[in-house]
Amino acid sequence: MREIVLDTETTGFDPLSGHRLVEIGCVELMNHLPTGEVFHRYCNPERDMPEEAFKVHGLSVEFLADKPLFAEIVADFLEFIGDAPLVIHNAEFDMRFINAEMARLGFPPLPMSRSIDTVMMARKRFPGAQANLDALCRRFEIDNTHRTRHGALLDSELLAEVYLQLIGGRQPGLELGVTKGGGTAAAAAIDSVQRDFRPARPHAPTDEETAAHTAFVAKLKNAVWLREEA
Repeated sequence: MREIVLDTETTGFDPLSGHRLVEIGCVELMNHLPTGEVFHRYCNPERDMPEEAFKVHGLSVEFLADKPLFAEIVADFLEFIGDAPLVIHNAEFDMRFINAEMARLGFPPLPMSRSIDTVMMARKRFPGAQANLDALCRRFEIDNTHRTRHGALLDSELLAEVYLQLIGGRQPGLELGVTKGGGTAAAAAIDSVQRDFRPARPHAPTDEETAAHTAFVAKLKNAVWLREEA
């Protein structure tokens, strides 16, 4: 089963107010585990960067000035996500921005039914608890000390780990990473082991063991071995 963990960074909170998408990051999952395939692009928003947004992700107008427009990356983006479900933390926010960019280019919107909202999953599993990404990383003991600011690809990678825990978690002691061929790393390791042929061990009783057994059976009343021999 293929899924895409997705996150975006933007210039603000509302695309209807003219805010734009500036970064998109995706992590491919196969059977809920990362394959190592990712999609990551920065986008020139063709507008200024509000100070509040800059404090969140650190992406300045100067940094984004030479980055491609969304129109230049949309084909690669759609090819990467294919028809896979989209795992998103607070899916409504990211889907609104992606669909606003799609609408500007005349593309049909991505349906919300494709999204799996991990905020909703977390609130259902832990009612009343904080459901932001940092809080969930702390709860599941996922190292996010390198997350000093929001970043679409980094947040997608962390969310992939959180999502695995929300759906049940990795079995301890097992390496279940997916290989490029679609199998697991554990299966690949087993297949690569050199197996030595060993002949079957002999299990026939010795003469002493046979004599001891016969003497023991002779002491039993109506021993099954004696009935079979009769």
